[in-house]
Amino acid sequence: MSAPQLVVHHDKELMAQAAAARLITRIVDAQAARGYASVVLTGGRNGNGLLAALAGAPARDAIDWSRLDLWWGDERFLPEGDPERNVTQAHEALLDSVALDPSRVHAMPASDGPFGNDADAAAAWYAEQLAAVAGPEDHGPVPTFDVLMLGVGPDTHVASLFPELPAVRETERTVVGVHGAPKPPPTRVSLTLPAIRAAREVWLLAAGEDKAEAAEIALSGAGEIQAPAAGAYGRSRTLWLMDAAAASRLPRALYPPASP
Repeated sequence: MSAPQLVVHHDKELMAQAAAARLITRIVDAQAARGYASVVLTGGRNGNGLLAALAGAPARDAIDWSRLDLWWGDERFLPEGDPERNVTQAHEALLDSVALDPSRVHAMPASDGPFGNDADAAAAWYAEQLAAVAGPEDHGPVPTFDVLMLGVGPDTHVASLFPELPAVRETERTVVGVHGAPKPPPTRVSLTLPAIRAAREVWLLAAGEDKAEAAEIALSGAGEIQAPAAGAYGRSRTLWLMDAAAASRLPRALYPPASP
């Protein structure tokens, strides 16, 4: 478990640009060390804002996109191509503009895919895909992702792990179907906290005044069942990347005065 580190930027645009630059560096470093990198994407306005900033960053060409594995932290269980699916939005924001290897882009199944409307079967399949690429060095049923990104919801949810619901209590499975989510659509597929914690670095993205209370709760010692964001941390690093509005309820002692 790594203690959270906070980086607070003036506004959401600067946060997205800085996070994109940080992600480029992490990917390039991993590829230089190992030959490939693995990243878990998140949706929502902050996740898509980061991808759009990455698409516009001149340094994006430093990445060998053909040697990048992409996974998702969660997905809305909707038909293929639905504009509300995270993978659809990611393609529009970035993925269609870079030379990825399609076999290394691991989208979660759609509701009109091979599992029909069975989100639990879709989740089990995704767990199998993760397990298939995990090696002995990963010490578990998921690969050690280089960076796993999560948006923080106003209710402190991350991925599709909502406060008090069964998915946030899961300790064995790495991927679960989510039913009755309080945010539409009600049916989703999500990584669990054990899978999230397999990442070397977990980045939690929070921008906007509507995220201020969630950040305050999650960073004040709340339990993960009541505040799932509090249970999201990386093996070596946990970063909260925020704008000033999202950090407005936090004591300055929590983050360095030098935060831009």
